[in-house]
This record gives sequence, C-alpha cells and structure tokens, in this order.
Amino acid sequence: MTDILNKAGAVDIDALLDQLTLEEQVSLLAGADFWRTVPIPRLDIPSLKVSDGPAGVRGGGPLVGGVRTAAYPVGIALGSTWNLELLREIGASLAREALDKGAGVLLAPTINVFRSALNGRNFENYAEDPVLTGKLATAYVQGLQAAGVAATPKHFAGNESEYQRGTISSNIPARAMRELYLRPFEMVVKDADPWAIMTAYNRLDGVYCSDHPWLLETVLRKEWGFTGLVMSDWGGTHSAGRSVRAGLELEMPGPAKARAGLLAEAQADPATAAAVKERARGVLRLIERTGTFADPRDVSDAAEKATEYPETRALIRRAGAEGMVLLKNTGILPLPAGASVAVVGPNAATAQVMGGGSAQMNAHRRVSPLDGLREAQGSGTVTTAVGCENDKFLPVPQVPVHIEYRATDGGDVIATEDKSQAEILWFSYPAGVNPLEFRGTLTLTVQAPQDGQYDFSLASAGLSRLSVDGVEVVDNWDAWTQGDTYFNFGSDEVRRSVTLSAGPHELSVAFKPHVIDNGIAGFNAVRIGFRAEPDEGSVAQAAAVAAKADYAVVCIGTNGDWETEGVDRWGLDLPGRQNALVDAVRAANPNTIVVLQTGGPVTMPWLDSVPAVLQAWFPGQEAGHAIADVLYGRAEPGGRLPQTFIASLKDDPTHPLNPDVQYPGVDGRVEYLEGLYTGYRHVDRAEITPLFPFGFGLSYTTFDVSNPQLSAATIGVGETVTASVQVKNTGERAGSTVVQLYVHDRVSRLDRPHKELKAFAKVHLQPGQIQTVTLLLGLRDLAYFDDTVHAWVADSGDFDLLIGQSSTALPHTLRLSLSTDWKEYTS
Repeated sequence: MTDILNKAGAVDIDALLDQLTLEEQVSLLAGADFWRTVPIPRLDIPSLKVSDGPAGVRGGGPLVGGVRTAAYPVGIALGSTWNLELLREIGASLAREALDKGAGVLLAPTINVFRSALNGRNFENYAEDPVLTGKLATAYVQGLQAAGVAATPKHFAGNESEYQRGTISSNIPARAMRELYLRPFEMVVKDADPWAIMTAYNRLDGVYCSDHPWLLETVLRKEWGFTGLVMSDWGGTHSAGRSVRAGLELEMPGPAKARAGLLAEAQADPATAAAVKERARGVLRLIERTGTFADPRDVSDAAEKATEYPETRALIRRAGAEGMVLLKNTGILPLPAGASVAVVGPNAATAQVMGGGSAQMNAHRRVSPLDGLREAQGSGTVTTAVGCENDKFLPVPQVPVHIEYRATDGGDVIATEDKSQAEILWFSYPAGVNPLEFRGTLTLTVQAPQDGQYDFSLASAGLSRLSVDGVEVVDNWDAWTQGDTYFNFGSDEVRRSVTLSAGPHELSVAFKPHVIDNGIAGFNAVRIGFRAEPDEGSVAQAAAVAAKADYAVVCIGTNGDWETEGVDRWGLDLPGRQNALVDAVRAANPNTIVVLQTGGPVTMPWLDSVPAVLQAWFPGQEAGHAIADVLYGRAEPGGRLPQTFIASLKDDPTHPLNPDVQYPGVDGRVEYLEGLYTGYRHVDRAEITPLFPFGFGLSYTTFDVSNPQLSAATIGVGETVTASVQVKNTGERAGSTVVQLYVHDRVSRLDRPHKELKAFAKVHLQPGQIQTVTLLLGLRDLAYFDDTVHAWVADSGDFDLLIGQSSTALPHTLRLSLSTDWKEYTS
C-alpha cells in the first residue's frame, strides 16, 4: 500500500478513493456478513470487524453460546455509579476485550434516556437525565477509543421504547428533542469524538432515522461537527440511494439488502454517485482510525480469544458493588461475620448477571448470590431454598444438543453440528448449509428426577416441532405466529404439559427457516424449554428455611427474558409469587434483607415491613461476589439512583395524558405529549411522591454538605463560574456520596422544568475527612432551547443553584445572575 501512503506514513484516503471503482465504493457501504465490512484485496483494504456491546464483547459468535467473554455491569448499574473515572476505566478494559475478539468497533454505549419505566432496554441505558447520561457516555467513549477501538453510541435517536420499534414514528416536540433526547449524543460527539454512531430503528416524525438528512447531516455533521461513520442498526436500513444521500455510510448486516440496487442508482444519478464516494470515505476512515490498515486483525470467529484477566474480574466486581443502591437500611447492614444466613428466592442460586437481547453474551462465569455469600461466610452456615419462580420462559436445558442438517425434507444429511445447550441462534452455519432453506433436526436428552408432570416449550424464529420420546408434543410449525421473542422475528413461547416417568427422555425438534416481513434473511433461532411443574408449597418451604437462620437474604427480581431488546417491560409488579415470598420470609424471620435484581423500578408492597433493601441490578459476571461485598460491608454501596422509582404505574410520565397515543403508540406513531417532563421533572410538576427519588441512595456512613460558595455572583457572555461546597464524612466508616447541582430559572420566557441537573461530582472520604467539591457551570447550563429561533437561549436575570445529595434533598441554594441575554444558534 506504499502508493497511497502520505508523507507521514498514514493512509492517504483521497488517493485510495480515487483508485476505487464505483462498484467497489458501493461494496463498502454494506456489510460482508453479520459482523464485518467488505474487504477489497486488490487495494489491500482489509475487512473491519464489529462486535456487540455495551456490557461486554461477544465477538462474532451467536447471542447464545459462543466464545466466552467478560460480562460487565449493565448500563443502569454503571449509571448508578455516577463515576466518570470508573466509566473511563471500563471503556479501556472493554477495548482489550474487543481486540481479543479481533474487533475494531464496539457497538456501544447505549445512551437513550429513560422516558418511561416500561422501556425494554431500560437496563442497557444509563439514566433518565441527559446530562448524567452524556457525561458517563463521554467517559466510556474516551476510555474505549484511547485504546484504539471505535465506540458506536446508539440508538440515534428517539428509541425510548421497544414497541413496534422497527416501524413506529417517534413524534417528539422540538424542545424535548433537543433538551432531552439529542443532548447526550451532542455531548458525546463534541466532548469524546466517537468514531461511529448507530441509527435507531424507528422513524422521527415519519422519516426513518437511517434516511433522515436533518438528523444525520444537518444536526450530527454540520452542527455538531461529527467526523465519524454512521451505520444502521441490524436490518434498519430502508433505502439505497436515499439513505446514502441522507448521510448513512454502512448498511448492517450484509450482504446488502436495502442497498442491493445502489450501484444501478449511482450509475444513473451523479448526485447519488457523489454521495457514494463520500460515504465510502467514511468507511475507509474508520478502518484507518482503528489501526486496521496498519494491523489487519485475524477476524475469523475461530481465532477469537477467550482470555480471562484477573484485573478484569476485579474491576467488574468493584464496579458491580459501586453501582448497587442501598434503598433502605434500619441498621441491619452490614451483616455480622459468622451469623447463619438463609439465601432464598429465584435469584439466589441462579446468577442474573445481564439483560437480554443483543447485550447478552457467554460470560466467563456467573457467580450467584448463594455462591458469593458462601465464599464470604467461610465457615459460617448458609442455607438456601428457591421459594418461587420468576421465569418468563421455561428454563433451557443445559445439555448437549446434536444437529443434523438436510437440504430438503427427507433428504440426506449434509452436515452435523453439536451445541452445548438447547437454545440455538444461528449466526454461522456448517459448509454447504443454506441459511435460507434447510431442514434441521435437533436431538437431546433430558432427565426427569421423579415421576410427575413436566412442562415443555418451543419458541422459534422459524418453524419448529417438538417430540418427546417420539410423540409430538408442541406444534410451533403449522400454528406458528409472530410474537415477542428474538427481536419480534420469533414466535411467542408455546407450552405443553406432559406426564413423565423418572429417568431419561429423548427430545427431537424439527426446524425450518421462515422469513417474515421486515425480518433478517438467515436469522434463525429455536429455544427449547423444560421444567417440572412448580411445587405449590415452595413459598412455605423457603420461609421454614429462613426461620432457622439468624438472617434471611431474599433474592428476587427478573432476568434477561423480562428485561430485553425487542419487547417492553411487563409492568412494575414483580412477576410470579415473589411479593408473597418476601412477606412469608419476613413473617418467619424479622432480620430479612431484600436483594433486588431488576433493570428498572418495580413496586415494593413489602417495603415498610423489611429492614433493608439493596438494588443490585444486573452487575456482571461477579454478581454474587459484589453483592456479598456490599452485604458484609467489604465494599460501600456506592450507587445513587439514575432513574426515579415511581410508586405505581399511574405516576409514570408517559401515562397520564393519553395512555394509547402517548405510550405505547397507535397507528404507527407515539406522541411524546409529556414534552420536557420526564423523571424528576415530572415528579416536580405533578407534585407526586416517588417511591425513591432520582439521585437517592444510602451509605454505611453519613455526610454533611456545607459552606456553599460561588466564584462570582454574576456571569456574562463567554464566562464560566464555579460553585463549591465542603463535604465531610461524619460517620465512622469510609464511604462515598454524590454532590448534585440543579439549576432553577427564576423567571423564564418559556416554560421550563422546576430544576435540571447540570453538574455533579462523586467524592470518596475517610471518616472525618473533609473535601471541597467544585462544580463548573457555563452559559449553556442556564439555557433552554427555543425552537422558534432555532437557538439555545438564556434569559438575563436570576438563577437558583440547588445543591444536595438527591433531587429531593437540596438544602443549599446559591443565587447566580446572568448580566445579559445569551443565544447560541443551531442549524
């Protein structure tokens, strides 16, 4: 490639572009396969591999199984840390994981702000507040890209729910769009310079995001100065020339589907041809930025490394603990060493370490709370019981599965394959198998521990039938209908109950691909479920176990089947009999601690009766260790809520005005009628009392925030000011708190929320230690967006700076005056 190197030895993109034929330029604008760009060997242009994030690097394998990798805390758990340095550290750690998988691009972070408590990908995002989200995302991107791996902030923009996400139009008022939903993307683009961005599936005001020239060109590139590549979400490209002209570089996955006719369009239209060349420049630049020209990586899935680093395990454990939010503690925590503990509940022996959808991966390990407490206890007594179930789907048998492939019904076997569990997502196929047209036969053996009734199930993206001991049990073939599984490309789960004798039983599943409208060709999946029917006396059994221990830790919540991509959350009440389990255990043992693992808020009818509640989220592969660290006081519960926990669904900001059109949407559109009033902004305006407010979290120590000061009482054009407070640890343990600063505009020309978070700082202090915390403010922090003049506007006058440790605990007020009106015009 010496003929296209510039004087500095870097790739001369202009010279390389001039050597590309139009056909080669077009080829760069859609993936080669699910995870790679198209190489052009003639000019030594290598393929660039991307991989799903944001809470780990799965590599090029399937969503289920595949090469093992490190599983980090999910987005809302990291959002709870409010710790920019930790996010930067995690970004750098993820870069090493990506390079081990041969990937130069990580499809992360997810930075849509929380609009509703029911968003299915709530767990994957950071916060309800745009400034908190933007600052955390900036640190994550900086850490990742400093190590040479491209970040891909997503989903740009307006993807705040999963309902009909592939087609629905998010109709967002201009001010809310700018102040809430675009703001995190603007911050990360301007402050971290991400090398890529992913568009959302949905439409904005009727136009698909991947076809949206105002979003991609006017705002992203011209106004914000974005210099990176824009790619679609998988299957989210809807046109050829139009999307290229709108500013979308890369259709994913490949081979080209929406852009299958792009070459013909470009040959017939000079404007499209010019746009193709410019978009091809973006692909080449991303290959250059990631160092892939200079160091083409072995991107084969077989070459992916599954190295587990001790320092990564330690980081995940530390981050998991720091994100946990202590919601209630009457003094029962930390637990004393040596006491007997009953660890009960559906999440006790099962490690819930991640959410579902594209964020899931094959973790190196999954440490359950039971495992973590047993290790922490040492010689102490730890007992356990399940109590009840919280599964959405029947559990997948973790047994070997043998697959035989045929080209047609009754044909000869053309390939075989073995898998380690009974859920298969085909992202690759044996040689000779056509992903669009094959017949698969899966066989496996399950054990019935005793005579009784057992449940079987199937869910599939494709047609499937399940037979048990040669007898058909579940028909998901003739009766197949589109449902909520597999990103809405699959069916709903179909269940049947069967009487089995104790011992082994052979299962056989017939499978055939079935492509639906707006589906991804070659995306095939099947999930087999199996479980004994639940014991109705299990709650009482768990309470009996708890009664014999000094303390009871009830591990409840959800899992990645409930909290997942492609379908919104079920509601706010915990599924199954989990609330009854808490009540029964609390009645049997007054020393009951509830450990919640969810991806967002839930109702807690037992809150007043239990002495302690710890929100642990999905904290990554070291979950049980991190939970034990916090429960025994070896680590501080360092989390503060990044989302308001409402008391009931009627308090959700998307429900009061028009329950259908406002959420989830009707007639292909969802209207953001609440405008600016989400989260704590809605709490203030509606004067409701949340279950727990935004920014809230308890510590094992106490803090005093005092002596607020301003560097200047007045701010003018081009100036900044700093607000400072003294923070003292007034307790007997080391700990951390988050100082939060909100701005209240005393007199505004346009309606504004009562207060808006504009600055924060996390501080770690030893007992008795005092530290001065300084927070910087500029004119943009005082401004609102005026859509009538297309500008950010701050009106002259007085502003209150509210300072404290949560959105409802702000005891200090500083007065700041703006000497003259200020405007910053947009496009």
